[in-house]
Amino acid sequence: MADPVIAAAKANVFDTLACAAAGSSAPAVAEARELAAEWGGAPQASILVFGDKVPAHHAAWVNGTMAHARDYDDTHDAATLHAGVSVVPAALAAAELRGGASGADFIAGVAAGLETISRLGIATQIGIVESGYMYTSLFGYFAATIAAGRVLGLDETQMVNALGIAYSQVAGNHQVTRDSALTKRMQPGFAAKAALMSVQLAQRNVRGAQSTFDGVDGFLRVYLRDRCDRDVLRDRLGEHFEFVQLSYKPYPCCRFNHTVIDAVLALRASNDIPASRIRRVRVGVTRQAYEAVCTPVEVRKAPKTIVNAQFSIPYNVAAAFIDGCVKLEHFTDPSLRRQDLLDLAQKVETYVDSDIEREWGRNISPAAMQVELENGTTHSLRVDIPLGHPSRPMSTADFDAKAKDCVRTAALPLRQDTHQLLRDLVDGLESLDDVRRLAQALQPAA
Repeated sequence: MADPVIAAAKANVFDTLACAAAGSSAPAVAEARELAAEWGGAPQASILVFGDKVPAHHAAWVNGTMAHARDYDDTHDAATLHAGVSVVPAALAAAELRGGASGADFIAGVAAGLETISRLGIATQIGIVESGYMYTSLFGYFAATIAAGRVLGLDETQMVNALGIAYSQVAGNHQVTRDSALTKRMQPGFAAKAALMSVQLAQRNVRGAQSTFDGVDGFLRVYLRDRCDRDVLRDRLGEHFEFVQLSYKPYPCCRFNHTVIDAVLALRASNDIPASRIRRVRVGVTRQAYEAVCTPVEVRKAPKTIVNAQFSIPYNVAAAFIDGCVKLEHFTDPSLRRQDLLDLAQKVETYVDSDIEREWGRNISPAAMQVELENGTTHSLRVDIPLGHPSRPMSTADFDAKAKDCVRTAALPLRQDTHQLLRDLVDGLESLDDVRRLAQALQPAA
């Protein structure tokens, strides 16, 4: 792999593990961790932050849930999915299960997994709202299996079987976002868990489906209704790496909100727009974004759960206008009760912009914003590309500040130098002798 590809894999490992630290204190994580500890079993792999040693598939499940819980993890903006949240936890659990793995093997596994989910995402021609599936977890089953299998050193026959075994478990629906279900954050963890089960069964020569993707009843027909460009899946495989196009989040909420937040912050910085003087805010997005983060209108304007707030354009507009930022602290129960945020959210109107819908389709949506003040003054701005996209990348300092914030939010106190330790390990990952040191870096302080 070329240096930019290795750098892209390392960036994903760093960001995903930092997000897991933040997610350790999120609702539903404690319950999952307690259940895994109650089940007990072979001490094969680590639950990050808490330090428990549990069977590898349980560790992958809890760590994947943690990494996704704050909705702060990477996205592929064209594919509309999160890539690393199943892949990295599965690869790390596999490394611990194996008794250690080199950084080079770990990078190869992570890169293979990230490429698998990214290619499946960009090749798919049906949106998540129309299909009803969340592609993060749906494709994550295969990506995590590839990553874990590569770290464990599966041969070709075993890998085919592992993918077939994973196919028997594939799931992940969009209804979880509509119902504010905490299982939304667990779905990528379920994919990582299934991956560890699949590769271990394949190691024991269990036969899975052989034509997992292209069979008569294969994944592409059954789940994607054959609306998938098979050429995109295979084009220059091993030469061109799609996962280098991954974006990273500056704000801990659904990626569909990010162009909107960028627009607010830009308007706020360049104009005198007191939040108390705003009469109305109109935001135009794609139909997919409208369905995902604007409806039901009454729920998005007055979110009563953290998941609702993470998937609400009105709430995020209010936070950005009033506080000049959108941070982890905005997605807590006290913030959901802030009357100033709720009052401004009521003034936000969203709609499907026909031009944006025609031009952008199922990609992460641009935002066309118009702000009307009480004195009749209006301010307008359209943002097409959100911050964190490869064409508008976050800086190293941005990543480090985000990681520090994530570490501070962990469920248990971590070492004061955790962020720097993680940075140093990932920066030298290709020469690291044992990647179990990554898990050790995210253990509770003595």
